[in-house]
Amino acid sequence: MSTTPPLLEVRQVGKRFPGVRALHNVDLTLEAGEVLAVVGENGAGKSTLMKILAGVQRPDTGQIFVDGRPVHLDSVAASIGCGISLIHQELNLADNLHVGANIFLGREPTRFGLIDERRIQQGAKDVLARVGLDVSPATLLADLSIGRQQMVEIAKALSVKARVLIMDEPTSSLSAHETEQLFRVVKELRANGVSVIYISHRLGEVTELADRVTVLRDGENAGQISREEITHDNMVRLMVGRDISQFYARQPHEIGDPLLEVDRVRTPTWPRHELSFSVGRGEIVGVAGLVGAGRTELLQTLFGIDRALAGRIRVAGKTVAVSSPREAIAAGMALVPEDRKLHGLIVEMGVRPNIGLAGLRRNKGPLGFLNAGVERRDTETMIETLRIKTPSAEQIVQFLSGGNQQKVVLGKWLALGPRVLLLDEPTRGIDVGAKQEIYGLMETLAEQGVAILFVSSEMEEILGMSDRVLVMHEGKITGEIGRDDLSEEAVMQLATGNVESA
Repeated sequence: MSTTPPLLEVRQVGKRFPGVRALHNVDLTLEAGEVLAVVGENGAGKSTLMKILAGVQRPDTGQIFVDGRPVHLDSVAASIGCGISLIHQELNLADNLHVGANIFLGREPTRFGLIDERRIQQGAKDVLARVGLDVSPATLLADLSIGRQQMVEIAKALSVKARVLIMDEPTSSLSAHETEQLFRVVKELRANGVSVIYISHRLGEVTELADRVTVLRDGENAGQISREEITHDNMVRLMVGRDISQFYARQPHEIGDPLLEVDRVRTPTWPRHELSFSVGRGEIVGVAGLVGAGRTELLQTLFGIDRALAGRIRVAGKTVAVSSPREAIAAGMALVPEDRKLHGLIVEMGVRPNIGLAGLRRNKGPLGFLNAGVERRDTETMIETLRIKTPSAEQIVQFLSGGNQQKVVLGKWLALGPRVLLLDEPTRGIDVGAKQEIYGLMETLAEQGVAILFVSSEMEEILGMSDRVLVMHEGKITGEIGRDDLSEEAVMQLATGNVESA
């Protein structure tokens, strides 16, 4: 048995915020050259623990050891000095500077009192080669894709001789190709002795990458899973404290006449392709495709964010002119956008005003003032119906978990009673428990006769929730698959433009 202490060890760490116990007696160990996944529902304490390790926050109780020696990570500099570096989900880079300047930002080498550009260029080349990124250090960061910017962030961490890389939802904005490249880099870093703490809601990624999984639930350790025992079901069971025997709660129900009809619509992004399809009353239709296939652009055109270049849109048999979101709302349509923080919420405001946003025109009184009583009733109804976990209706939205923020976005639209619900990546960045609640909500709305058109990049979600799937490739619909014929292979053939094989 080895007597070498772990590279990193957390013992009995606790952290409280006003009214919230974020962590309680949490333990964690990380060996050299190990990929450790830390998973748990939103609010489980993952982010708080990572901020403590990165020196952003200080623990109230407990100890942290590096190489068996106690350390005090009371600042970001102290953590970096111990070889621990956090790569945030929102990249911490300056896109108006070149790549080399970003890698050495704040610790630029100098010569005769001036920044030594030659040493920056050479040092940047060395760490860029370690992550397999073939770009010049003189390249402007803004000219790189998000995936390549992520590699620059990793290179920046390696330039400070990081021995522990903490990656927080690193693939949330990456394409499939960029995700594969990231996986290669993680595996190479592991082979070279660098340890990685990997946080992701995408459990398929955890299964592929992790040597071991630590599960947190309600701020406490819920269990550990060894490499041989890492499965989706084992992780979910520990995360939610129960078995989810039927993750996708689909029940057979009758689908009515077309409620949404799209006839030869052309979007501004892909003006050469005509799109035609329908969604029946009570039907859930998934839209699958690779990144850049035109799925988001389709929803934005249907909702009037982008104006259709041609074609007709009918709701409940009536042709509607949708040249703005206001007209789409008036026609009974609602859109839950892909980026809830940027397009779905005003995170500095409370739950009540956010839920009331879409109904401001409907809820105004005879003198033009807001009918606050109606807004309060709508909010309380949505909090109860959607089971939004919030201390009060006035709680600032940015302090809610990702799953509860998504429920607020849904509540904003459901308060209007839409006939057609457009969902763009409805479960992105939320935990498995919240995902199951949203799936249940989609099923309930379908039973009530709402027509649902949803875009998702998660294959399990497409296969599990769709009555029918439309597959897009480079701006056009390459095929339609009924529920009885749904398979991952059939979807991917169409998504890659291989229509004949499909």
